[in-house]
Amino acid sequence: MTGLLLWPAMDFLDAAGGEAMGDLPDVTGISIDTRTLEPGDAFFAIRGERLDGHDYAKAALEKGASCAVVEAGRAGDFADSGCVIGVADVLKALENVGKAARARSSAKIIGVTGSVGKTGTKEALRLVLAPSGEVYASAASHNNHWGVPLSLSRFPTSAQFGIFEMGMNAPGEIGPLSKMVRPQVSIITTVEPVHIGFFKSVEQIADAKAEIFEGTEPGGTAVLNRDNGQYERLAKAAKDARLKIVSFGADESADVRLVDCICEAEFSAVTADILGDLVTYKIGAPGRHLVQNSLAVMAAVKLTGGDLARAALAYANLHAPKGRGARMKIGDERCPALLIDESYNANPASMRAAIANLALAPVEAGGRRIAVLGDMLELGKMSKELHAGLAPAVEEAGIDLVFASGPDMAALFEALPPERQAGYAGSAEELADSVIAAVRPGDAVMVKGSLGSRMGPIVEALKVRYGVLEDDV
Repeated sequence: MTGLLLWPAMDFLDAAGGEAMGDLPDVTGISIDTRTLEPGDAFFAIRGERLDGHDYAKAALEKGASCAVVEAGRAGDFADSGCVIGVADVLKALENVGKAARARSSAKIIGVTGSVGKTGTKEALRLVLAPSGEVYASAASHNNHWGVPLSLSRFPTSAQFGIFEMGMNAPGEIGPLSKMVRPQVSIITTVEPVHIGFFKSVEQIADAKAEIFEGTEPGGTAVLNRDNGQYERLAKAAKDARLKIVSFGADESADVRLVDCICEAEFSAVTADILGDLVTYKIGAPGRHLVQNSLAVMAAVKLTGGDLARAALAYANLHAPKGRGARMKIGDERCPALLIDESYNANPASMRAAIANLALAPVEAGGRRIAVLGDMLELGKMSKELHAGLAPAVEEAGIDLVFASGPDMAALFEALPPERQAGYAGSAEELADSVIAAVRPGDAVMVKGSLGSRMGPIVEALKVRYGVLEDDV
């Protein structure tokens, strides 16, 4: 990945287990995908739901992989292509390498979970801790049963801070991940009815998030959202795990307390009491939800010995990534439209946050605020109710027009007054042409839906049709 030594050959073999066939060189990176593999990477041939990594092991070796870690019974199939390590279970071998990487590290480790805001909080921590020392954080949303061990296996010994995101779709998934990561500080951003289709209640979701405490180091700290309705339940779980508790929020009793904030269209200005230090900082991306999560971020900075003042300055450089609030100007240079890309994922909480952000977005004279919304998935029997329940947020935000796609988003569309109903289609693909035709100079257009709703292509179609004048606005 970097060309730098990550694993001496024998250390890697000891961590992975199994038997090597051929000469094993030192390892400079870890890969499970030949499309991004770099020479020197160790390739793990993981079997997934759709693909089997063994089908790509030969290509990985031909591309310059230091070795391929494969099932022992298949090792002979690739011996002529390069060094092969045969193991009983490839995913287990990756977990073992991840655990070994964690064991050899002296870094301060922060674990992040929550129904909403995991990746954004992880990326904010990466940014604001950088002035305090070398930071390593898991890539993208590598937060599941293979993403966490993959991220850990890449953890360099030189890092002074490690930040690992942990997610789940069902009970019992976060506990094993946390036991691999062994964070000293564990953040739960919030608990909301996300993936509620796999749970009986929001309380059960809270219990699943609290599994992060199972692996939190003895004497560690749980950073919890004091403004969330599940705070007391989470706090009890943290106490049962014998962890310290640091609460954050606007609540007067919060340990890290929001004193004041000004939410503008392109940024927020925050004043907060961070465990006794009054700090004012600017967040370089808009959104009340980012303000809330910044309190947890700043708490973690102080708890891990980071420089709070430098973290506050660094926060101004935060920018929303593609699919998670990225903004761009499109169309006419004299009167451009604003396109807000929220297409990566969606749930009731993040939908409300995105709608509130759209309300802050500037529009030119005659411009309109337009929401293009796709289904929020994995909400089970509550899905139509939760979709329709977004109508008050749309009304409160003063959104001018709503385009909707998907069978569940139809419930929201029908709950809106006729003057806000811009168009509905059964799928995002069917909706795209109507959206493209409706956009005018000066409009602000926000596109959001769960990844499976395929709202991203609408964003790309708007960019192609109107042209991008300026990114990251």
